[in-house]
Amino acid sequence: MNEESVGEAITESKIPREDIFVVTKLYDDDHGYEETLKAFDKSLGKLGMEYVDLYLMHSPVPDKVVPSWNAMVKLQQQGLVRSIGVSNFGIHHLEELKKHSTVIPSVNQIEVHPFLQENDVVNYCKKEGIAIQAYSPLTRGEKLGHPTLKSIADTYRKTPAQILLRWCIQKNYICIPKSSRSSRIVENASVFDFNLSDKDMNILDGLEEGFRTGKPKIQQPWNG
Repeated sequence: MNEESVGEAITESKIPREDIFVVTKLYDDDHGYEETLKAFDKSLGKLGMEYVDLYLMHSPVPDKVVPSWNAMVKLQQQGLVRSIGVSNFGIHHLEELKKHSTVIPSVNQIEVHPFLQENDVVNYCKKEGIAIQAYSPLTRGEKLGHPTLKSIADTYRKTPAQILLRWCIQKNYICIPKSSRSSRIVENASVFDFNLSDKDMNILDGLEEGFRTGKPKIQQPWNG
């Protein structure tokens, strides 16, 4: 992964650590109580930091969610992690986790955009005080040519990508677009000088079609 390069970039930037929000993940191959502790220690070493701001469980690995989560809770209690959360968790995963732990995830990172809105999961998380972090908010580019999206973009003199990001922001989601091109990174950041109207938000809401760009991990069964 990119933990070493992220750590080096932060050090070289000279930006105070407290001004940067660092997130890393527990990946599927490292689940289990002791395994989680070791994986985190390795990640922290690569980052060259004393703590991370958010540690996420990448997906609900059958039979290992609870011990892995308990280890993440311990890391938080030790001050090595400020917040802990999950990724690709459905309602059934979150409900079962609540049965085994009093610590509720601060974040659920799931794929969300107008073409895949996951309203049941989103509404559940809002009720439980769990923030939604939206990955693949740009549909990996696969829906940027959609005529409705392009029409709205023309109205605001913005790009389709900027409209998708603005939709996420106005939904109060934590939006994490991905790009390796500096021009696109600048474009993605230029979404705070306009607001979508209620009418256009409703039009975008109407684009729901269950379009998923990634593997549907959110549907994985719970096995404890």
